[in-house]
Amino acid sequence: MPRASVTRKVHFNAAHRVHNPRFSDEWNRDTFGECNNPNYHGHNYELELTVEGDIDPDTGYVLDLNRLKQIAEERILRRLDHKNLNLDVEWFKDLIPTSENVALVCWRELRAALPETLTLRLRLWETPRNYVDYQGA
Repeated sequence: MPRASVTRKVHFNAAHRVHNPRFSDEWNRDTFGECNNPNYHGHNYELELTVEGDIDPDTGYVLDLNRLKQIAEERILRRLDHKNLNLDVEWFKDLIPTSENVALVCWRELRAALPETLTLRLRLWETPRNYVDYQGA
């Protein structure tokens, strides 16, 4: 069976503060710099969702990209867009909202909604120059 990868890009805006409460304010400032701003700071995130799998002979799809868009809107964007990740999103109650951890929780949410036969990879752009790739543990 031929295999392919398809990708959908989605966008969300969110604020966060990179801070580990187990350590002193000085340690956090030294470790995280400007990202530790106590008044938070924001990003215009771009999230690339890539699924890989067999091409269905009946549809010609690996997965209908409109379905992937719908899953992303329901499971990711409604929870993250225009939110303060530290204050508004339960996922980050005990998890530092770094780009790595944002990608991790997005992957977990999407993975749970996709057929097991598909491979899922994410690329989260925090800025036009910085991104994280995540494809599960």
